Amino acid sequence: MSVLVFTIILLLGAYAAGLLGSLTGLGGGVIVIPLLTLAFGIDFHYAIGAALVASIATSSGSASAYVKEGMTNIRLGMFLEIATSVGAVLGAVIALWMPTNVIAVIFGVVLFFTAVMQNRQKVDHVGVKGSALAMKLKLFGSYPTKEGVQNYELTNVPGGFLIMVIAGALSGLLGIGSGVLKVLAMDSCMKVPFKVSTTTSNFMIGVTAVTSAVVYLQRGYIEPGIAFPIIVGVLGGALTGAKLLKHLNVSLLRKIFAVAILLVAVNMIYNGLMGKF
Repeated sequence: MSVLVFTIILLLGAYAAGLLGSLTGLGGGVIVIPLLTLAFGIDFHYAIGAALVASIATSSGSASAYVKEGMTNIRLGMFLEIATSVGAVLGAVIALWMPTNVIAVIFGVVLFFTAVMQNRQKVDHVGVKGSALAMKLKLFGSYPTKEGVQNYELTNVPGGFLIMVIAGALSGLLGIGSGVLKVLAMDSCMKVPFKVSTTTSNFMIGVTAVTSAVVYLQRGYIEPGIAFPIIVGVLGGALTGAKLLKHLNVSLLRKIFAVAILLVAVNMIYNGLMGKF
C-alpha cells in the first residue's frame, strides 16, 4: 500500500470517527484505535498516541460550537477536569508498562460497556433539587431549548468526581476520550440534563487527552505521519457533527453505532486473548 492510499484511508476513517464522536460525545478514539490496530497492524502504543490526538481534535472542533450555543456548562467541566487530569496521568504511565495484549482486552471490555450504554434510555432530569456543595461551587446552569432557556440544578458532586478519576485513567490507558463514563457521571450520577452532559463531555475530552498525550509524546509514541491525517480528518468530522446535532434524531445512529462497537469489542478481546497484538 502506498503512502498516499494509506493517508487517504486514514483521513476517511478519521472523518467518520470525528463525526460519530461529536454526535455521541464519545470522542474519536473508539474508532481510530481499531482502525489502526486491526486494519493496519500498527503497534497499540502508537495507535493510542494517535487516538489521543484525535480526541483533542474532536473536542476542539465540536466543543467550540457547543460553547457558542450555550449548551456546555464550562464551570462544571473545568471543575471535573481536575479529576480526569489526575486519572489521565496515572493511566498513561501504567499503559507504557502494561503488555499490549492486556490493553487490547481492557479496550474491548470498555467498548462492550460503551455499546451497552449507548442503548440505555436518555432522560432529561427535571425538577432536580441541587446539593449544597453544587450550589457552593456554583455548578448550576441553563441551556437553550425549543421552549426557551431551561435552568437546571445538580447533585452528588463527590460521586461524579470519583467516576471522572476513573474516566481519566481509562483515557490515559486506552487513548479514548472515555466520554461514556463522563456522560454517565454527569447524567446518571449528578442528574445533569443529557444534552448538557454530552456537550460538557466533549468540552472535557480534549483537556484529558492533552494530559495523557504529553506522556506518550515524551516516550516517542506519537508518529507525525499517522497523527497528522488523523487530526485533519477528525477535526472535519467533529465540525460536521456539531452542525448536524441540532437537526438530526441521532437515536437510530446510536443504535447502529452500538452494534458496530460491540462487534469491534468482541474482535479486540479475541485478538488480545490470542496474543495477536
